[in-house]
Amino acid sequence: MPAIQRSEFALALNQVSNERGLDPEIILDAVRNAILAAYRKDHPEAGEMEDYTALLDANTGEAKILQGETDVTPPGFGRIAAQTAKQVILQKIREKEKESVMADFRQKVGSIVNGMVLRFAGPNVIVDIGKTEAIMPPVEQIQNEKYHLNQRLAVYVLNIAEGPRGEEVVVSRAHIGLLEGLFKREVPEVAQGAVEIKEIAREPGNRSKIAVFSTQAGIDPVGSCVGQKGVRVQAIIQEFGGLEKIDIIQWQETPKNYITQALSPAKELKVEVDEEEKVAHVFVAPEELSLAIGKEGQNVRLASKLTGYNLEIEEDKTVAPKKEPKEKAKEEKEQKTEKIKVETAEDKVETSEDKVEASSVETASETVETVETEENKNEGS
Repeated sequence: MPAIQRSEFALALNQVSNERGLDPEIILDAVRNAILAAYRKDHPEAGEMEDYTALLDANTGEAKILQGETDVTPPGFGRIAAQTAKQVILQKIREKEKESVMADFRQKVGSIVNGMVLRFAGPNVIVDIGKTEAIMPPVEQIQNEKYHLNQRLAVYVLNIAEGPRGEEVVVSRAHIGLLEGLFKREVPEVAQGAVEIKEIAREPGNRSKIAVFSTQAGIDPVGSCVGQKGVRVQAIIQEFGGLEKIDIIQWQETPKNYITQALSPAKELKVEVDEEEKVAHVFVAPEELSLAIGKEGQNVRLASKLTGYNLEIEEDKTVAPKKEPKEKAKEEKEQKTEKIKVETAEDKVETSEDKVEASSVETASETVETVETEENKNEGS
């Protein structure tokens, strides 16, 4: 079988196809359309182009224009067509390439990718995510996070939306999917399915609560996510620049136990659950009340989102408030001071009695001496 000699056109076609990752037939179709556009531009009297077709030899690149079955290719049309169609062909290739990229990112919706801040378009942040640029609108940004050019960050692929320039990838830093994806990336047990993330409640840039559950016996879900000396969860916190605190709790099937876990770090809770109304009354010891509610109600708000229950926090008045360590130490110090005062007073009383006794003895001695002196005087006389 004789070898097939490939022309420069065929070699160029294959090169473009390989570099752009496009089917050669797609490129040929774009060239045919470009040739028809070029013919119409040079022959406006041709009328409707539906009657015309373009033939293109995939090996030689020779182009012909047919009107029905008649060859109407003008002399020298090949050179004119090549010059006129160049930009159209490139545009078509760019469009097909973008469609290919969008098809690839449709498969990545719901996952996280690494990106770099490329520029700012008004309130929007444009992020380079590899093969294309993505847009991060203000609603998907972390409000207290500052972005700068060339900043590298992980983003969550939210969806593919129609924009002013066609389809564009929308990414997010505020979506709970970013937090879940980071745990899958940092914690092998989560990625393998040995530890399951049941629920996530998040206030981006401030605090998050995540409930985890072990699907295999012998695996501590909370310990797996925290890591040795907190190395795993700290890596995730650093991804947010240390702005967002993360509470990891163990998911419980019983609502009462689940709510108790969700309100951590508060302890000593009494929970009464109304499962029909989805309401839970939580009675908290006085010293734990501020922990249960959290700063500006953040802890109880996140716990409510996590459990799906409307939580009503009340102080448990049946429990006597425990004294703070400082107050207890102060009271012990005061008691010691009082004891010292009492002992000192007793010592003073004893000293006074001793002085009185000593004084009495001295006076008696002086009296005896005086009597003896008078007797001696009388004997001498």
